[in-house]
Amino acid sequence: MISLTLAEIASIVGGTVHDGDGATVVTGSVEFDSRKLTPGGLFVALPGEKVDGHDFAAKAVESGAAGVLAARPVGVPAVVVPPLPPGQAHERSVALTGDIDGSGAAVLAGLAKLARYVVRELSAKGLTVVGVTGSSGKTSTKDLIAQLLEPLGPTVAPPGSFNNELGHPWTALRADESTRHLVLEMSARGVGHIADLARTAPPRIGVVLNVGSAHVSEFGSREAIAQAKGELVEALPEDGVAVLNRDDPLVSAMESRTKARVVGVGEHPDAEVRAENIALDEQARPSFRLVTAQGSAEVKLQLHGEHHVGNALSAAAVALELGSTVDEIATRLSTVERRSARRMEVTTRADGVTILNDSYNANPESMRAALKALASMSRGKRSWAVLGEMGELGADSVSAHDEIGRLAVRLNIGKLVVVGEGAAPMHQGASHEGSWGEESVLVPDTDAAIALLREQLEPGDVVLVKASNFAQLWRVANALLEDGVA
Repeated sequence: MISLTLAEIASIVGGTVHDGDGATVVTGSVEFDSRKLTPGGLFVALPGEKVDGHDFAAKAVESGAAGVLAARPVGVPAVVVPPLPPGQAHERSVALTGDIDGSGAAVLAGLAKLARYVVRELSAKGLTVVGVTGSSGKTSTKDLIAQLLEPLGPTVAPPGSFNNELGHPWTALRADESTRHLVLEMSARGVGHIADLARTAPPRIGVVLNVGSAHVSEFGSREAIAQAKGELVEALPEDGVAVLNRDDPLVSAMESRTKARVVGVGEHPDAEVRAENIALDEQARPSFRLVTAQGSAEVKLQLHGEHHVGNALSAAAVALELGSTVDEIATRLSTVERRSARRMEVTTRADGVTILNDSYNANPESMRAALKALASMSRGKRSWAVLGEMGELGADSVSAHDEIGRLAVRLNIGKLVVVGEGAAPMHQGASHEGSWGEESVLVPDTDAAIALLREQLEPGDVVLVKASNFAQLWRVANALLEDGVA
């Protein structure tokens, strides 16, 4: 963060300085975890259901923090934010912090104001903010963009999927005077959420990847999801750039909602940044010809799954806008690495069993992509799909799970292990599609899945593990990986 005094921070957030000197300067990081504070940092005291950050304020200052951002005085130097007016405690903020009186939402509102000020100051000095949204692929694309931009100048991006009211301003406040690019992943569980995030850190470049079925139970329809995702392009300035997926009609239609210049990406012939001649190798790693108005070049990704082609095109479009050449982009795309855990994380054990750990999250679109990658990687080998429940699908849940089970059969996946009653329609769909014997099996929980796999896995098998995060199928992946350690 840029250096600010406690008095300046108080003015920015509309708060007051308590128990300290307003002239004290914050020079370190802004943290909500007191264990990660650097000397001169600012500790963000968030109240929650089990732990209240205010209880750690004194320890944070003793450890070197310059002060605290808090909802109430804490006996050490602090900027105390004002309470929110009735009805303004954002429901996601309250759910995130777990507080019941809205004080956590007030602290988050103060944090957002601070981030907005810092981003505005840095943008005036040359910082470019890139926002990324979509129903799936946000984290992978954010990681790709960051890796393409890093050679162009200091770049800040969030770890993993830190994309909510806490992660968004926290990431923005990692930027300082040296930062040239700030890449932010933007999530939504309702209309207005992305608009809120865009006000916290106004983007100049916005990337919309797709509109799928994730969170449809909360939005009600894919059209409502498109309405929310499109808030990103509505927030762009006239001199900004909207990167839109031409292969998704709901995304392409967002062109009418922005005053920014539009760059289309995809396989569509109208896409300005396009992929041609897509092919997969034996590890489902895609290669393609990157075609742009500035020229074309061959790309061979080291990531697994054809779905990464679209992500790579979006990243390429951003890098082109910020000064990279086509050849530079193709070279860098051919060397980028997976940075976020449990997203098509491929490991081959000593006994030859290959594990595709994609257990971080799941929706119908990402589930289909992962199954196609499994089918490609397992040619000539025995394949296993260990799948759990996909959450937040609303009235479409049964049919969506049924369709995934049927797809596993159509792709000739050797063995489908469905974990938990919530995913049971996958097993039913596979059975109705034509699986027989024990090709598809329903097990009650992760322990049962682990036991089955340990009994039946053979050297050379390829295993996909995927579900929404709450299903905890990462336990299955971890157990299989641990089994492979000598």
